[in-house]
Amino acid sequence: MKQIKTALVSVYHKDGLDELLAALHNNGVKFLSTGGTQAFIESLGYPCQKVEDVTTYPSILGGRVKTLHPKVFGGILGRRALESDQQEMARYEIPEIDLVIVDLYPFEETVASTNDEAAIIEKIDIGGISLIRAGAKNFNDVVIVPSKAEYTPLLKIVEEQGAQTTLEQRKWFAGQAFGVSSHYDTAIHAYFTR
Repeated sequence: MKQIKTALVSVYHKDGLDELLAALHNNGVKFLSTGGTQAFIESLGYPCQKVEDVTTYPSILGGRVKTLHPKVFGGILGRRALESDQQEMARYEIPEIDLVIVDLYPFEETVASTNDEAAIIEKIDIGGISLIRAGAKNFNDVVIVPSKAEYTPLLKIVEEQGAQTTLEQRKWFAGQAFGVSSHYDTAIHAYFTR
């Protein structure tokens, strides 16, 4: 069993998230977030650290670059059992991130609702898809929640066993995550090659 101590939460769809956040908060999980999600977490009364306070960079390029930083990705990809990773994380002050709750910009919905190519291109998610892949790759140490469809499965786990997961559970979430990223990239590919 691995304990969830810190969660990075950055989502487009906030419906249904409050119940999961409450359960995590009640189990001592600390939150790290960006922009609108951070405001949402704080509106529920939970303390939340800004990603930019960890990275020392603001959200730049009109929000195109928020989470893409070694302190965020190092925190997700760092192998807890590997001494050299642990030493580097300590040296560069990289915090361990044990849970990533993220979803993707609504690319398919945007394609269905407009012919404005610039608007469609802006809905190609970069940070979110990268966080999903990183969390899924390091399922040995990290829980990845890649869409709101996984809020309930994680909530059930937290209610039953507290803020901790088995390797098998983390691997299941990783499988869901690669399903989400595969579907998303397929939709983008279909748009470009239509």
